[in-house]
Amino acid sequence: MLDKPLKDKVAVVTGAASGIGRAIAERLAADGAQVVIGDMQAEAGSLVAERLGALFVAGDLSRRSDCRALIDRTLEAFGTVHILVNNAGFQHIDPIEAFPEDTWDQLLAVMLTAPFLLTKYVWPSMKAQRWGRVVNIGSIHSLVASPFKCAYVAAKHGLIGLTRTAALEGGPHGITVNAICPAYVRTPLVENQITDQARTRGLSPEEVVEKVMLEPAAIKRLIEPEEVAGLVAYLCSDQAAAITGAAWTIDLGWTAH
Repeated sequence: MLDKPLKDKVAVVTGAASGIGRAIAERLAADGAQVVIGDMQAEAGSLVAERLGALFVAGDLSRRSDCRALIDRTLEAFGTVHILVNNAGFQHIDPIEAFPEDTWDQLLAVMLTAPFLLTKYVWPSMKAQRWGRVVNIGSIHSLVASPFKCAYVAAKHGLIGLTRTAALEGGPHGITVNAICPAYVRTPLVENQITDQARTRGLSPEEVVEKVMLEPAAIKRLIEPEEVAGLVAYLCSDQAAAITGAAWTIDLGWTAH
């Protein structure tokens, strides 16, 4: 196996200033890719980019203009895009009747509209070179639902539909499109969720982890970001050229029930 299997590939990773996105950026860079980090956290994103020798592009992906600017800046710098990892996102915990309408709009913009737009913008380059990899970071909530997450679950379910449709369109052009659906990963986002769910459900943080996050799982631990990054790296490799339209679970056995 090549030491640098992604040498000469240009990879755009959104939400890469921290958490899963940062682990993905680190892994793709280690595998030889030229990484472009898109994130709204300017300071953190710049530090990660400096450490990896990557390009950082600041932007709010709830804005269509910023989605366009991320890809335009990448094309200006490197001339093409080989890999797109749609990872950026956030959660909001509230019952349906109390769910803020503006938060619904923003969450769907970041987690469903932005992946569509970014895929649309990289598509011509991928078609022209007859090689492309799009990896959408979904969630176990792309496949099942939980209470108090109506917008998040809707967006993550929609992402699977986008993945499958793009896979069918991309196949004839050497473009694969897949989704990864992890259960709870040890990230700052999950730490915030623990606090939010403790408030919403009237539980202690320890009870949230035990009774909500890990209760359906066969393996009783949180997933590490590097485990998700490893699967992303595989799906971006030539070894995964025949895999497309799939929703890969890293769910600790959650859906084995």
